[in-house]
Order: sequence, then C-alpha cells, then structure tokens
Amino acid sequence: MTSYAAAGVDIEAGDRAVELMKSRVARSRRPEVVDDASGFAGLFDASAFLHYRRPLLATSTDGVGTKVMLAQRLGKHDTIGIDLVGMVVDDLVVCGAEPLFMTDYIACGKVVPERIADIVGGVAEGCRLAGCALIGGETAEHPGAMGPEEYDLAGAGTGVVEADELLGPHRVVPGDVVLGLASSGVHSNGYSLVRHVISTAGLSLERELPELGRTLGEELLEPTRIYSLDCLALIRETEVHALAHITGGGLAANLARTLPDDADALLDRGSWTPPAIFEVLAGHGKVPQTEMDRTFNLGVGMCAIVPAGQADRAMELLNRRGVPTWMLGEVVAGSGQARFR
Repeated sequence: MTSYAAAGVDIEAGDRAVELMKSRVARSRRPEVVDDASGFAGLFDASAFLHYRRPLLATSTDGVGTKVMLAQRLGKHDTIGIDLVGMVVDDLVVCGAEPLFMTDYIACGKVVPERIADIVGGVAEGCRLAGCALIGGETAEHPGAMGPEEYDLAGAGTGVVEADELLGPHRVVPGDVVLGLASSGVHSNGYSLVRHVISTAGLSLERELPELGRTLGEELLEPTRIYSLDCLALIRETEVHALAHITGGGLAANLARTLPDDADALLDRGSWTPPAIFEVLAGHGKVPQTEMDRTFNLGVGMCAIVPAGQADRAMELLNRRGVPTWMLGEVVAGSGQARFR
C-alpha cells in the first residue's frame, strides 16, 4: 500500500519533533508574544509600538552556509541555531533596531526528532541571548532531494527603531573613531574556503591542535557571538554613529557600507591579534593575506563608529559586558573606503 511514509515523509516524527522543541522555544518568549491556537502563524502585539513617535520596522533574513556540513559531520546540532540567530539579529541592530522576533525554516532529508529539537533549541537559545522571541517556524522533509543526514536552515527576523534614531553613514564624520568588537572565532562565513583547506591539507576535525587548545572541529563549531543586546546597551548609554556587522566579504568591505561618500576608515592592523584559527587556516591552506581579508572576520565580529570623546566610555562599557573591544582605527576625509594603513 502506498503512503506518505513510504515516499519518505514521516508525519509522526515531525509531530514528535514539535513536542520535543516546545519547552526550549518557550525560553525565548517575550511578553508581546500572543498565542495562536491554530499554530499557523506567530503573533506579536504591535501595541508595544505605541510609545514610539515614528517606529520603523527592520527585517533581515539569512542562513549559516556550509557550516551546517561540519555540524553534520561531527554530529553536533545544538549550536548551529545560535549561529543562525547571530547572522540575522546582528544585521538588524546595525541600523539601531531592537530585534523583536524570529522565525526559522529547516529543510532535511529525514526528520530525526531529537536532531530537529537540538537545532531549534539552538535557535531558541540564540533568541534568548539576543532578547528576541522565536515565534514560529517550519520543518520540511525532502526525501530524495537531500540525504537522510543532511539539513539546512534559514531564518528571518524583525526589529524596530525610532526613525530619528536610525544609525548609518549619515551620522559618520571625519574625526570619529572605529572600535573593534571581538568575534568568537570564524562565526558563520567563509566555510566553503574552510572546508577546502581541510580537504586539501588533509586536516582532521578530530585532531587537537596545540595552538587552539582543542580539536579543530570544536573550534570551527564555536557559535557566532551575538552582539545585539551589547550594541543596544551601547546605543542607550553612549553616542553611536554607525555599526557594521562583519560577515561575508570581510572587515573592510562591510565597514565601508557604513561610511559616507566623503570619508574613509583607516584601520590599524597592529591593534589586535587575530585568533589562532585564522593562522591555522592561512598556514595549512597557503591562503594569502588578501584572500583572508576578504573572506573572514579575522577576529573582528562587529565595528562601532563613535565620536572620539565617547570612545573610552564605549570601550569600558563593552568590555564590562564581556565583549573585548579596542580602538581599531579612525575616520578621515576620503571617498567611502575602509583600508588598512
């Protein structure tokens, strides 16, 4: 007898995955979340915006790229969701928006309830760390299109910012300083190059490297640092002109997006030491500096551009919150570029 299960889709497994993830998702709840008994949509009470003069909604969507392939190889699925949240909410906060809620989407070859619950549990934990709610999502089984152990995930987030408090290039002026906020490692960009280096250099994910103090796999699966609450605290307590989330394209390219056409950011490469994982990748893969620069964050996960007089206060606040921060460079007259001197 032909059935959906015979075609490779296990409805009962999907239902069990939902039950397993419920308690984890609940930990990300915000008071504005409204329950929808049908479960078809996530609801958020928009009356929370009534105290805004002119609220702007901000939205962002992203995934985690081929980092999921390393999670699958190592059988560790409980942190990849944190990476997803970091990629989404830290794009939102760049304009000054407070992340409010997220939804996620998981496509997989076979629903294994415990694995799906681990993935979604990571998303919920990321949302908790970001101060936003996970209000909905979807898991889709794609037998034949994906192998039984394969999956991919993506997410979308929504935030809100007061119109006259929007951050960006229009606030940046020569004389401002650029602060570097440390990354937790590679984050979630450049993993196609990472996997190429692993393959061509014959590296093992299970190999413990002295310079890392743990296995290569553990280092590469380190979750993306989530900056949203730290950046929102910085915005509340100091004057911030712009933020830049350092993702695909590297430090200079992402920072340039926050600069006006008449200003440059001059960055001091000697102001920080990139984490050891980047030296490992460059050395074993024979990757030139120019390629490292345009592929990886090199230890800088976020940049803040602030007036020079606010720099010490801003650095003290972020370091106190556990985000290592330093003076990375300065803004000078120019043509909208970020460059190393």
